[in-house]
Amino acid sequence: MPRRQQLAASRENGDQTTVDEPQPEPEVVEEPAAMPRRRGLFRRKPKAPAAEPVSAATDEAAEPQTDSGDEAPREDVILVPHRPAGKRLTAAAVAASVLFVAAAGFAGAMVQPYLADRALVNTKLDIARTAANAITTLWTYTPDNMDTLPDRAAGYLGGDFANEYRKYIDAIVATNKQAQVTNTTEVMGTAVESVSPREATALVYTNSVATSPGSKNIPSLRYLSYRLTLQHQDAKWLITRMSTVTSFDLTPQL
Repeated sequence: MPRRQQLAASRENGDQTTVDEPQPEPEVVEEPAAMPRRRGLFRRKPKAPAAEPVSAATDEAAEPQTDSGDEAPREDVILVPHRPAGKRLTAAAVAASVLFVAAAGFAGAMVQPYLADRALVNTKLDIARTAANAITTLWTYTPDNMDTLPDRAAGYLGGDFANEYRKYIDAIVATNKQAQVTNTTEVMGTAVESVSPREATALVYTNSVATSPGSKNIPSLRYLSYRLTLQHQDAKWLITRMSTVTSFDLTPQL
């Protein structure tokens, strides 16, 4: 029997059956593999998976740029809502600022004494150099330049002492020129005793050698030390007082 007649006969037999009698199971006819299976009436078709969107930025980044002159793709600006800082973050920021201020204060406290000590050292060096140069100038002369000695020494002297020194040199200049006295003073050491913003005291240790044809050019050796009082005037230190502390005559006795 052909296939269509068999299907028609099976449907007629199914219609003639009553509700009370059990219906025989219909004959299952296998369909060819080529024909698709019928789906139930209420069965939903499965949705095809949606294709993942591919951003333009990704596609453009994947594609190699062939032209170096093309403009770079603009990035989208994403606005993020402002969130107030939490209590922990605020406390950490406050603690960091306190530590920074404390560190700055500690550094300033450490630097300030260093700067003060450095300034004091520089002041003492200035005083010591001034005292050494002054003594060398005041007590070094020859018969040819003794006339100008007060003028050369004036740059280191101040107050009444400048006038006293000039009077002293004027009183001995004629005698020393006649005797052809040459005096050379070498500073061996200088020590600053005290320093204040306006006044300082210093000790200067010297070796002095004097020669004269009248003494057959036998050197007169003397070891002298002076205490100087200096005042700070016009941005420089000037000697306003000088006194002899020690004086030893080391001239050989013939």
